[in-house]
Amino acid sequence: MILQNLLKLNEPFIRSQICWISLIIFILQHTAVFAQDEYSFDLEDFEKKSFEWGGYVELKFDHVDVNGDGAFTLLNMHREPRSFLDRISSTIQLDGNYNRGKTTLKWVMQATAEQDQLGWKDNADIFEAYASIKPTPMATIDLGKKVFKWGKGYAWNPVGFINRPKDPSNPEEALEGFIGAGVDYIRSFPGDLQTVALTTVALPVWEEVNEDFGEKDNVNLAAKLYLLYKDTDIDLIWYTGNSRSTRYGIDFSRNLATNFEIHGELAHVPSQKGVILNQDGTLSVRETADTSYLLGLRYLTKNDMTTILEFYHNDDGYSETEMDRFFMLVDDANSQFLATGSDFLFQKALMVSKKGYGKPQPGRNYLYTRINQKEPFDILYFTPGITAIINLDDTSYSISPEAVYTGFTNWEIRLRFSLINGAHYSEHGEKLNSNKLEMRVRYFF
Repeated sequence: MILQNLLKLNEPFIRSQICWISLIIFILQHTAVFAQDEYSFDLEDFEKKSFEWGGYVELKFDHVDVNGDGAFTLLNMHREPRSFLDRISSTIQLDGNYNRGKTTLKWVMQATAEQDQLGWKDNADIFEAYASIKPTPMATIDLGKKVFKWGKGYAWNPVGFINRPKDPSNPEEALEGFIGAGVDYIRSFPGDLQTVALTTVALPVWEEVNEDFGEKDNVNLAAKLYLLYKDTDIDLIWYTGNSRSTRYGIDFSRNLATNFEIHGELAHVPSQKGVILNQDGTLSVRETADTSYLLGLRYLTKNDMTTILEFYHNDDGYSETEMDRFFMLVDDANSQFLATGSDFLFQKALMVSKKGYGKPQPGRNYLYTRINQKEPFDILYFTPGITAIINLDDTSYSISPEAVYTGFTNWEIRLRFSLINGAHYSEHGEKLNSNKLEMRVRYFF
């Protein structure tokens, strides 16, 4: 059945996959030729190069079992219901830097294309493109589009006021940055306070410039004061501007032992607005003071097993009762559609979803666990692992075991299965997919 559906994919997509496969074969052939060259030692190989570049090409296959009764399945597929989706996607990412004197140019670009039974999608983005100028050893000026990674959390960053949100299932993947101007100043001292660093950022929101950050025609300011005090990393973070409301944050990270690290974040927003679906089906704007926080640890055993554990409380999230109202709206929309053929309520539910109810992790309390075991039983280049994300309010969850193999030079092969489970009217119980199988092959160059 899967093979039959793959054969029905559009010809343009098949041609794109053939191009990717041809590119990979070309790279492998040339890699093999280079591998046959005699070994040589050259001091110039260890000198800092003025131009460096790299990246990866990826081919990925997903098989999704659709949760037929899920709210988001009904919302997106009520006119064309189906029991599964097969998706093939390809990605190419290019990154690099160019150094000349006190200036460094850095960039990250990514293009993707995917095809499934619902159609074809493609996209190309410049994730980063900025100039980093270092007039003195203690100061750096950054101009352009840059990714900010504020916060110590692995899966979430409540203090990442100018970050884009991570995908907790793939938190290490590259993200798109924002266009702005930043200045870093760093000083070192003897004594308990070893390092102080101040980062300030001006982030404009204009027509076609950072439009998804918030309200337009504003210039926003953010600052982060970093302190290394008695081997503890501490950040004091502040943001103000009219695109988003003012907010304050603090985070920390400390190694209690060489193999045991703890970290945490606390963010406070004095006045935060959010759209709420009322019991009578109307929408209203709620304005409250929000305090969100994260506590986590990372532990490495002697046999190279890494465990990451994080608890995240999101004050800006929806309660169980508020989520129930949204799920009931979708059920009412489906009843109306089946009885009359009208999707009026579905359009309303879709609008409510875009206002916040459909965002990833819309609840308030979550537990994240990730465990990786490097080369168990002395199986070289093999790393199995498992990731779990639990909504602690409704006890729904996703569990994703995976296996990664890197035994071929510059290649990474990952197989992952995600089981998503939850009761009716729970976050994971109402998702589009009930489980998902992923096969990903990457070649790094």
